[in-house]
Amino acid sequence: MTENPIRTERRGHVLEVTLDRPKANAIDLKTSIIMGDVFTEFRDDPDLRVAIVTGGGEKFFCAGWDLKAAADGDAVDGDYGKGGFGGLQELRGLNKPVISAVNGICCGGGLELALSADIILAAEHASFALPEIRSGTIADAASIKLPKRIPYHIAMEMLLTGRWLDAEEAARWGFVNHIYPADQLLAKAREMADLLASGPPLVYAALKEIVRESEDLKFQDAMNRITQRQLKTVDVLYGSEDNLEGARAFAEKRDPVWKGR
Repeated sequence: MTENPIRTERRGHVLEVTLDRPKANAIDLKTSIIMGDVFTEFRDDPDLRVAIVTGGGEKFFCAGWDLKAAADGDAVDGDYGKGGFGGLQELRGLNKPVISAVNGICCGGGLELALSADIILAAEHASFALPEIRSGTIADAASIKLPKRIPYHIAMEMLLTGRWLDAEEAARWGFVNHIYPADQLLAKAREMADLLASGPPLVYAALKEIVRESEDLKFQDAMNRITQRQLKTVDVLYGSEDNLEGARAFAEKRDPVWKGR
């Protein structure tokens, strides 16, 4: 087992996060705490705009909760660190795009980690499941997220039976954006990340806050919060240099230069 289970690499405005715990990239409490610190630093670093999360090796993206660690004393209700399990799914104020590059088996908490991203890319051999039912427990975050992402009856079948989906079926039901050959996956994720990193960061922040804060609101209530500038990121955007720059660049028929302010 690697001494440091998380590898990070900065590429300009992009942070690549690799979960590397052979052989299954499972997450124990220690690893989750490290991941929480990594994603918190990503959130708070003004120079970073996009993150990619993937798994080390070619077989596993993430097998979820480390049952061996649990058997050795890791409490299932223990301290997962900032952002909850895997550092992403409960991280407050994360207003930057995150891409999951699913490079293999993605199950249980690993699927919950993937679902915490905004865009999910998968290798052709990737597979997805929620096998918790077979060990007498629940995939709590997935039970909340998955029925909102894909048809209810498909989500419930996964939760109730633990059956596996291949990448093609996962894309057909709508929780995978694109499928690529394994040797192209990371390059395609980087291509997507570079595209996002070249875009307006204040707009991304506003979009993410709008989606997050309006999830349980009626349409008009959500619109009122936006038009009345009750959301911090929207208020910042409308009063920013970037907002003016977008209009000027359009009028001058040139590419905008985003400053994030």
